[in-house]
Amino acid sequence: MNHGPTLTTGSAGPDVRRLQRLFVMMKGLEPSGIDGVFGHRTEHAVESFQKSEGLAVDGIVGVDTWAALPADPGTRKLSEGDSGPIVKAVQKVLREYRGHNTPTDPGSPDGVFGPRTESAVRAYQGDVGVHVDGVVGDQTWWAPAGAAGATLASLAGLTTV
Repeated sequence: MNHGPTLTTGSAGPDVRRLQRLFVMMKGLEPSGIDGVFGHRTEHAVESFQKSEGLAVDGIVGVDTWAALPADPGTRKLSEGDSGPIVKAVQKVLREYRGHNTPTDPGSPDGVFGPRTESAVRAYQGDVGVHVDGVVGDQTWWAPAGAAGATLASLAGLTTV
């Protein structure tokens, strides 16, 4: 079960970004909609979700709306120096994305975000048409990357829907 503060048009900050990531994951918002500002696109996504779930359609994310949302996929920002299982999962996906010995191949997945992983992320970002900075952030996680709407987050096994 998900939870968070009450959010409405005009709200801003990390909880709004988290909400927007959930809507992108559920295909209710485009990845470009992850900006941390609760505007009209986010309000429309909330209202559509509330209607589909049989909730009061008011565009406000309160206790009932949070509870109906899926769990946060945990797509935190990753950059050089990070390490752990999530980095290893990203490395595996990048390696499989275009194959071995291609620009998106970070080498053997070791769970350490080093220069070779950063280079692979940059190549991937160029392929999927997002800002190229070598950092796995919201746009990189959620940009469509292949057939059937696959994203880096879904291919890394982080999505819940």
